[in-house]
Amino acid sequence: MKRFFNPNNILAFVTVAREGSVSRAAEILHLTQPAISHQIKRLSEETGIILFRRTPHGLDLTADGETLLPKAEQVLNAMADLRRIASTQSGQISGKLRIGTIVDPEFIRLGQLLSGLKKNHPGIVTELVHGISGEILDKLKRRTIDLGFYLCDPEEIGQIPSEQPLHTLKLAQFDYRVIAPVGWEARVVNASWAELAALPWIGTTPVSVHNRLLTKVFSRHGVVQNSMALVDHEASMLEMVRSGVGLSLCRESIALHQRQAYGLTICETQRIPACLCILALDAQKDVPIMAALFDQLEAVW
Repeated sequence: MKRFFNPNNILAFVTVAREGSVSRAAEILHLTQPAISHQIKRLSEETGIILFRRTPHGLDLTADGETLLPKAEQVLNAMADLRRIASTQSGQISGKLRIGTIVDPEFIRLGQLLSGLKKNHPGIVTELVHGISGEILDKLKRRTIDLGFYLCDPEEIGQIPSEQPLHTLKLAQFDYRVIAPVGWEARVVNASWAELAALPWIGTTPVSVHNRLLTKVFSRHGVVQNSMALVDHEASMLEMVRSGVGLSLCRESIALHQRQAYGLTICETQRIPACLCILALDAQKDVPIMAALFDQLEAVW
């Protein structure tokens, strides 16, 4: 009987193919770049195929590599199925879950989720990967996480752009409010969206939910946001508003607290609905370890 290919070499090949970079693959797999390069070289020797070609932008699959990639992914999926079946047969659900987290732990009820999961399924180990909402979606598509929390317009549910079908579970709906520095009441409290757009704003990166929501609103009103600074951390945004820099979006519960504690101004005429949901690849949602987490989410929310 011929020896089988080393599954670690196959995993390295698939990861480099997805990322287009040995360095990013090494980061994801927690290996050194020379180790990844060695695994790719070994698989190339075992198959007799040149898998990648170097370009100024990284590594691209050769025609033979593109042909081999779907088969390699099937092998990895089959091995994952084997592991899951063995776990189910033993009567225990076990394995690692990589969860993408956003904003503050209290808002996504992270402590309750992990506590319940540990109590009901002690064999499940969780790895938390923090980021902003749009980054979590990208990590899911690249399969560097198994599922993740996501913020979006309620109208986006079921329509989040992805080449791979997504499973979306809506957890909560809330409003974003526009907050402004102390003393800006005359300009902000009863302002229209056009009037608000002209004022100085603390901008956010394109992948953030603030940016996505505001771009949609301002586009609908035919105006452009006047961004004076660019940040991607909620605490920094709040500090800049308190310092008098400009306007920002803020979850309503936090906005009301900031007004009470620091005297910040809240626009009373405008608000933006949003929702918190959790995303996973549709093909993975019924895997026992994922189903266990979704059951726990239902219990917590």
